[in-house]
Amino acid sequence: MVALFIVSAPEASGKTALAVGLGWQLLGEGRKVGFLRPVVGGESSQKSLDDAGFAKQALNLTEDANLLSPSFGGGKALADKAREAYIEVSQNKDVVIIEGRCGPKPDDADSEAAYEIARALKAKVIVVENYARVKSAPQYLDSYLGFGDNLLGLILNKVPKRELKRTCDELTSRFTGQEMRVLGVLPEERALVAFTVGELAEQVNGQLLHNGEKSGELVENIMVGAMYVDSGLDYFGRKAGKAAVVRNDRPDMQMAALETATRCLVISGGGEPIDYVRLKADEKDIPIITTQHDTDTVIRHIEELLDDTRFHQEKKLNKLAEALQANIDFKTIYAGMGLT
Repeated sequence: MVALFIVSAPEASGKTALAVGLGWQLLGEGRKVGFLRPVVGGESSQKSLDDAGFAKQALNLTEDANLLSPSFGGGKALADKAREAYIEVSQNKDVVIIEGRCGPKPDDADSEAAYEIARALKAKVIVVENYARVKSAPQYLDSYLGFGDNLLGLILNKVPKRELKRTCDELTSRFTGQEMRVLGVLPEERALVAFTVGELAEQVNGQLLHNGEKSGELVENIMVGAMYVDSGLDYFGRKAGKAAVVRNDRPDMQMAALETATRCLVISGGGEPIDYVRLKADEKDIPIITTQHDTDTVIRHIEELLDDTRFHQEKKLNKLAEALQANIDFKTIYAGMGLT
């Protein structure tokens, strides 16, 4: 039995995606995988239960989400509670992947709790952190080094593709011969931060007029209808898998969007689409979302949705698996875990 602890100091660094992606890889190799997302010092939030629920579904687990995301306090009992929770989810498993967080400093409460859990479970630790253009990675090196010999290394996430080579070279040069191994640098993938048509409709307080069965389709790009009458076909043809946001008084641009590879059409400013726009959407099987918000407000809501988008769609798993295979040093990870 092997415990692998996926940790980060900042929120939204991709811990759940990495945990599920690594678990999926191990499942594909015929290993039995468990998952644990403990919450220290408070009650399990809906967010933590949602993450556990998605891991349960993606990794074909039978345990209830509450068992996968237990809540327990710190202090002297923390190690015992961690071991008890681990025993519950590790039955007949080869590897248990644990998701957690540490603090920005090695001596704060979150870091000390994470170190204690790693020691109690004899877990190997991978730290994950998002790319930050203005700061050297990783930003919280001292906290990560607090895991000591349990630490396998760092995975840097969401690196813009144009910065990929420079970032890889910089990290390799910086950590040669030091305590922190670089286990991978993952490029930013639009498909992995995509949201669904249904999530978009809810975010903009919109009404999905038809094609409700398309509500689970992933939106990978956003395009806003132009304010002029230049070729809408040329404009909207630049990107596929998109949501096209067009004002209600521009049926010409709405029609142009529907003639291209569009996931959904968002009509801002209220009102119903005119008949020939609705007919074209039916013909192309493209859902229409109408919202009372103006275009600027719609875009602001979409930006908020992008900031909060979580890795909770199984359709993203294949894309994630490809990214991990191409950019992660599995040989070093497996060697550190004692897997052959």
